[in-house]
Amino acid sequence: MTDGTAPPVVFVGAGLECFELTERDIPALQRFFDTNPEYFHSVSGQAPRLQEAQSEFDELPPPGMSFKKKWLLGVVDDKGDMQAMANVLSDFLAPHVFHIGLFIVASSLHGTGVSRAIYDELERWMISLGARWVRLGVVKGNAKAESFWTRLGYEEVRERAGIEMGERINTVRVMVKALFPALRRADYLELVSRDQPGAE
Repeated sequence: MTDGTAPPVVFVGAGLECFELTERDIPALQRFFDTNPEYFHSVSGQAPRLQEAQSEFDELPPPGMSFKKKWLLGVVDDKGDMQAMANVLSDFLAPHVFHIGLFIVASSLHGTGVSRAIYDELERWMISLGARWVRLGVVKGNAKAESFWTRLGYEEVRERAGIEMGERINTVRVMVKALFPALRRADYLELVSRDQPGAE
């Protein structure tokens, strides 16, 4: 985004453009993390690591957790400054299940409605790629995030305890949203047995 070449636009909304990030965008992503550390303090009790962006770019799900593609997305304003980012996996664990691994919006935009506007565009984009369900994990006790995702229609299907994140051991609420009215919670749990309450 910063070397004069224009990457393909993933979506446009709220006066912002979303692009798929490449390796050359890692420094810009690190600056975004460093400037907006609220998420990292909330879930790990520490600031973003020096290689946080590189890790976000490189890390993949553990072996055995299938997916089709990992998307690392950056959302920029008309000056090219990053205002949000998202990590999305398509066909994660089962066909038509998408997973949001991380979604961070600049702290200066919190409370303005922009986070919801960006998410709405992200959801439309996922649907265009075949998503029927979206899954994510929210750290229990991160009240702002829990409230945000609940307002967007996500429902908890299970909890996973003992998740190490930086200096903290967290309990993560696995939350899921059906993207079409005909889909039921039971349909999802039949599709993704890992998320059934009590499953390993």
